Amino acid sequence: MNTLQVGDKAPLFNLLDQNNETVQLADFIGKKRVLVYFYPKAMTPGCTVQAQGLRDSKAKLDALNTVVFGISPDEVKRLDKFCLRDELNFSLLSDVDHKVADDFGVWGLKKFMGREYDGIHRLSFLIGLDGNIEHVFNKFKTKNHHEVVIDIVSNL
Repeated sequence: MNTLQVGDKAPLFNLLDQNNETVQLADFIGKKRVLVYFYPKAMTPGCTVQAQGLRDSKAKLDALNTVVFGISPDEVKRLDKFCLRDELNFSLLSDVDHKVADDFGVWGLKKFMGREYDGIHRLSFLIGLDGNIEHVFNKFKTKNHHEVVIDIVSNL
């Protein structure tokens, strides 16, 4: 895994959201900061807590000119169910072939209960107006991820 670092150019991507519509990172460069958060699987406990925190913080993030995109290897249909079930107010993007996760350096070997497998590592990236990585969030708990993000964005 070769994870992107602060100052690196964010890889441009085009992914389908929960409504089966294409979202392009390039549409936001120069207009908004973008929080791209990678999570392993929709509707699992940790991913749900993380998404709900971001949902409940949308007004604060909007005031900080920051848009949120959650990216996972889930199919569009599952993302739609997740958004409806948890009344999410931001876009979830489907990266089924994990190409974008590879580009950001968050796809790699994981270990769980003695088993090894490839998957997404839970990391988030704040992309600045210039399209470069401003901050990498790699140390947080799912329940306070939104607070850590707001604290960092507020101080930039």
